Amino acid sequence: MKITRGFDTDPDAIINFFAEVFEQSEGRDEGAVIRSLTQDLLNTTPSDDLQIFSVKDFDNTIGIVAFSRLYFPQDPRVVWMLSPMAVATHRQRQGIGQTLITHALATLNDEGADAAVTYGSPDYYGQVGFVPVTVDQVAAPMPLSMPFGWLGQCFKTQGPLTLTGPCRCVPAFNRPDVW
Repeated sequence: MKITRGFDTDPDAIINFFAEVFEQSEGRDEGAVIRSLTQDLLNTTPSDDLQIFSVKDFDNTIGIVAFSRLYFPQDPRVVWMLSPMAVATHRQRQGIGQTLITHALATLNDEGADAAVTYGSPDYYGQVGFVPVTVDQVAAPMPLSMPFGWLGQCFKTQGPLTLTGPCRCVPAFNRPDVW
């Protein structure tokens, strides 16, 4: 397996990968939502605000994780939001996603990031260091339909992650259907 960073795959391949994995695991409607989200993310997010990490087995992409900037105007720390994340259906439950996320988080940390957040399964993301946070600790950019899935991790200090003030996400995530 080889982990790469950036757009070594064309954007349409990234969009299709996410859409196909989510359609296979969550159904056609969820696949369509992720397709639209990923298209918006890749087409509207400035390159400084987006990081893509992929893992390949030979020439086949088997996992992709995206991180976009989450801005807290009242807090000087650099925060990245993990979403979306997918591993090819036939390669799930083999540790590929955890390896990919761990590599990506270490890279962002090494480059000066202070924290990361995500919105997903506490059981899954807890295995790579994310812990539940409340919206009082870390504001969410939109109302959360499942607040228990709001998760964070701090790279620079011990203890719970707390960020000051409201936040703003990249435009692609300014849509209630993903929250």
